[in-house]
Amino acid sequence: MRRFATPLALLLGSTLLFSVVQADDQDEQAASREKAAGFVALFNGKNLEGWIGSTKGYVAEKGVLACLPKGGGNLLSARQYSDFILRFEFKLPPGGNNGLAIRTPASGNPAYAGMELQILDNTAKRFARLKSYQYHGSIYGVVPAQRGHLKPVGEWNSQEVIVRGTYIRVILNGAPIVNANIDGLGSLDGRKHPGLKRDKGHIGFMGHGARVEFRNIRIKDLAAAAR
Repeated sequence: MRRFATPLALLLGSTLLFSVVQADDQDEQAASREKAAGFVALFNGKNLEGWIGSTKGYVAEKGVLACLPKGGGNLLSARQYSDFILRFEFKLPPGGNNGLAIRTPASGNPAYAGMELQILDNTAKRFARLKSYQYHGSIYGVVPAQRGHLKPVGEWNSQEVIVRGTYIRVILNGAPIVNANIDGLGSLDGRKHPGLKRDKGHIGFMGHGARVEFRNIRIKDLAAAAR
């Protein structure tokens, strides 16, 4: 006997379809507003055009930039930036570890030669005894980030990084977790951080052998907008 959908099933299906269409429409509207505000894609979603460094340690897959489990390394933007607003989404696997390099030179360890903002699964047992300046969002070795705002492992997080002169602000899933003035700031890890004095450099990701995924990477060059 042929079964027909009940009115309730039809109603639920229609509601779900409407929600999906509505979400897509909202995403398009948000993208249009960002484009009008001067944001451009830093990752084209198809390949690693516009990136330098460890291009063999990452792969582009269906709009996602993924760090290869046996790859990683420092993947850097070909362009350099001084003041900017960077927005992106990321997804961590259990125990995932990566980093966001900012104002870094093409060579050297970005955590010291430039600056590294941690990208890390704070809930992993193996990271339970890290220093405060080593958890997600922290300016590595220098400024601890506020914890408690990461989504569960396997879900997409959204992050915004605002860099203006010596001021650095990090917003994770809508919550400010770093708001720092690095002018004259000393380190917490006892290491030298000459990168704190840099006013320009590459942006990139610092993989450590975990498949951390990124998407919707876009940037507004504040220095260019001010000219």
